[in-house]
Amino acid sequence: MYQPGIEAMDRRSLERLQLDRLGETLVRVYERVPFYRQAFDKANVKPEDIRSLDDIRRLPFTKKADLRDNYPFGLFAVDRREAVRLHASSGTKGKPTVVGYTRRDIANWSDIVARAIVTAGGRPEDVFHNAYGYGLFTGGLGLHYGAEQLGMTLVPVSGGNTPRQVTLVEDFKPRGIAGTPSYVLNLAEYMEDQGKDPRKTSLEYGIFGAEPWSEEMRQTLEEKLGLSAVDIYGLSEVMGPGVSIECAAQQDGLHVAEDHFYVEVINPVTLQPVPAGETGELVFTSLTKEAFPIIRYRTGDMAFLYPEPCECGRTHTRMSRIKGRLDDMVIVRGVNVFPSEIESVLMSHPNLSPYYQVHIHRVGTMDQISVVAEVSEAFVDTAGGFNIDSDLFRQVKHEVMHELRNALLISTRVHLTEPRSLPRSEGKAVRVIDQRNLYQGETAKDRV
Repeated sequence: MYQPGIEAMDRRSLERLQLDRLGETLVRVYERVPFYRQAFDKANVKPEDIRSLDDIRRLPFTKKADLRDNYPFGLFAVDRREAVRLHASSGTKGKPTVVGYTRRDIANWSDIVARAIVTAGGRPEDVFHNAYGYGLFTGGLGLHYGAEQLGMTLVPVSGGNTPRQVTLVEDFKPRGIAGTPSYVLNLAEYMEDQGKDPRKTSLEYGIFGAEPWSEEMRQTLEEKLGLSAVDIYGLSEVMGPGVSIECAAQQDGLHVAEDHFYVEVINPVTLQPVPAGETGELVFTSLTKEAFPIIRYRTGDMAFLYPEPCECGRTHTRMSRIKGRLDDMVIVRGVNVFPSEIESVLMSHPNLSPYYQVHIHRVGTMDQISVVAEVSEAFVDTAGGFNIDSDLFRQVKHEVMHELRNALLISTRVHLTEPRSLPRSEGKAVRVIDQRNLYQGETAKDRV
């Protein structure tokens, strides 16, 4: 049952609840999941040894490779017949990762997402336009069940078919929208192409996730659509969307649903915890999952935890926006670079459109970065031509290269292309083209 008051629990009561639920989960996995029994025994730890939340550091980590090695149902803590739903990754690097949900898991997930929507500014009486993709990806159905649980009038349009999406927004007049930021930006651009003003729709707030996006992207979405844009985070291995979300009041840090998930941040090299405010790798332990409980899952996502509570009154820990993924990080001449840092530069430049791609390739033993960015419509002349020989074009290219060098502390190759030349997203945008392991599949994981 949806209980918004739990988000304001005092910390002592919340931590006591976490410890109780953690103990139940550890007994569950030790008794029912051979992988965890073997991992705990190897680490010389039993469920009853975990007497405080700090003791969780004694438990072994779970990695994505462990999910693949136990494909399809080896990490389930229930008989497969008790799982009422399965979700899975795309499996582009081999076997997909499969997760399952009992009826209670679905009910808990619906409650989590319902209160996430409220945190973002949603209300039960709203019409809610859900443009996340449906299917094995958790985004569409995750927001779907949460919106219905809240009592909203849901429009389950899924992704793609942009003209129809725009018509539905105009006719059904939703107050809220959910989708990937790149696709909703595509909706706004389509409206402009049709001579319509995206700011004049009924939309007041948007819940965006499933791909990394920057503060500059937030500003662009808010300016183009006249709404409040909040970030939602989740991943199928832990639950799906709703693991954390920004509040509309502050838009500064994502509130973790700590009654269902225990969050840590570790140094990805030493595997030791880092203090609040320091960036490291997010690690999650599920506290209430029945079908697929996961212990100390290394997400590969880089973020930090805020040391202080939010002014909105919620007491649950806040995590920062995702800075990047470990497998997307590029080391160029000893410097760590995340694609999100490149986006921040490109989207703050007035002569560039919001569309770009980052190409990563290897020359010898060194990674190299090439950036392809669209210029704005200002470079198209009255006859529809695109002039790359103008002084302004050369000036913009020089400025972008200079700004990237200052932000990243390395030089990058920059190629500016004409407006509307890069592909538009029908779901998740392909921002990073990793050519270092061209025949080994993609590095990005299915997440929201």
